[in-house]
Amino acid sequence: MTHRSQHLSAAHFAPRLHTFRCQSPLVHCMTNDVVQNFTANVLLALNASPAMVIDADEAAQFSGFADALLINVGTLTRERQQAMQVAITAARQAGTPWTLDPVAVGALTLRTDFCQQLLSQQPAVIRGNASEILALAQQARGGRGVDTLHQADAALDAAQQLAITWRTLVVVTGEVDYATDGQRILTISGGTPLMTRVVGTGCALSAVVAGFSSLPGDRLINVATACQVMARAGEKAASQSAGPGSFATTFIDALWTLEVDHETH
Repeated sequence: MTHRSQHLSAAHFAPRLHTFRCQSPLVHCMTNDVVQNFTANVLLALNASPAMVIDADEAAQFSGFADALLINVGTLTRERQQAMQVAITAARQAGTPWTLDPVAVGALTLRTDFCQQLLSQQPAVIRGNASEILALAQQARGGRGVDTLHQADAALDAAQQLAITWRTLVVVTGEVDYATDGQRILTISGGTPLMTRVVGTGCALSAVVAGFSSLPGDRLINVATACQVMARAGEKAASQSAGPGSFATTFIDALWTLEVDHETH
């Protein structure tokens, strides 16, 4: 496939972040146990409302009135798989967009089979690293657990294929992020290597992507803006941090002040 990408326009950034803050989307995060607290704090810093409802009966109810649903298979169990399935069904019935984060797909069988099954259930967005996207598209075996073995641009063909086949958006993240609907490709640069040294930045990004997918307008630009929000906050936090520990805290602060910082420069 052709890879004619264009950089996300800076003009989209402030208005969409402002809309996100004003709408304060309620994001139902069925995410992994390792990152729940960090994910919640990231969403709160952006003025969204996180909820971590995981019981099957409650999850089905909650997805009916949440603004967005995140399915993250990082600590998948068979019981949680059933809860995720009923939440997706309820979300689809309610017209709620849901985002799939296929953590470590390709490396482990339960999650790989489950995520393959979920592709036919109309995710609004798929967000993963290059190895996860390649594995989901059945073009590679996956990475080393949650670590990617590929650069993001190596997964562009796979991302476009997934987007076209399943009529979804695919976000591939790495040193450079890409968002595609199968035809258009938006490039989002920025961020910092420190983001790979703090547990949960990728998973939290998926929650932010899920929230931005609920905004009105062009969903591809919306989810690309979510990537840019995290990248800009990462850059600012890195400039003020001594290492991963202080970065994690400063990153939350950077998200909180991001819009003000952007408007004053």
